[in-house]
Amino acid sequence: MLNRQPMENPHKNQHPWPRAAASAAIFREGKILLAQRSKPLLKGVWSLPGGHIEPGEKARQAALRELHEETGITAELRGLADVVDVIMSHDDGSLRAHYVISAFYGVWLKDEARPQSDCMAVEWVDISEVSNRPMTQGTAAIIKHAAELLKGVQD
Repeated sequence: MLNRQPMENPHKNQHPWPRAAASAAIFREGKILLAQRSKPLLKGVWSLPGGHIEPGEKARQAALRELHEETGITAELRGLADVVDVIMSHDDGSLRAHYVISAFYGVWLKDEARPQSDCMAVEWVDISEVSNRPMTQGTAAIIKHAAELLKGVQD
């Protein structure tokens, strides 16, 4: 029998990257729900409501949970728009963060959107005006694709 020593964890004092996350592109009457971030790295930047997937939680459940926690609304998810990597680096080029985000799309069901946890503001924005806001990397493209997918589902 071999005597094996446990391997040293090279990430012992670091965040394990990448991290799994989920977001939701939710539409209502031709508008998309955006959330303005209140925490650092992205404070003041607009994005889709979303956040980390908790251990044992399915991505779809996480998207709905985060949506409700951040905006207070309830929605129905219709499908997956994309899976995207968000990779941020420090000035020296070292990895600052890496998220793999499952971006779902769907429609508003009930409750009024109000900023909750992690949000400075939430707003229903006309899709044609999305590009006028400072947004997280890739969000505008996800919204456009999600709108096309939703239109295809509704036709």
